[in-house]
Amino acid sequence: MSALIFGLQLTTDGRCQHYHGPTDVVANKCARCQQYFACYQCHDAMHAHHFVAMPLTPTAKVVCCGNCRHELTWSQYQTGACPFCQHAFNPRCALHQTIYFQPLK
Repeated sequence: MSALIFGLQLTTDGRCQHYHGPTDVVANKCARCQQYFACYQCHDAMHAHHFVAMPLTPTAKVVCCGNCRHELTWSQYQTGACPFCQHAFNPRCALHQTIYFQPLK
């Protein structure tokens, strides 16, 4: 079963109205509602609560590849491409890491 991704004006590969470049295919999981969203802006527009960053643990599935819908751990995501379909991820997503992930302790 593939993971569901939510977002505004969502494409089949997980891009939304806010982020729609060729490598914008990573969906992030909200720690509060445990659902994947194309971005925090989509989440906040669709829910009554704000996006809550995921804690990073070795086995937690924290992102989902919009291209193939496989759920990934932090270490899998950090390789820069999906280990299942090899679709590249946007390297500029690093600018938003504090929104999506709780810092490693």
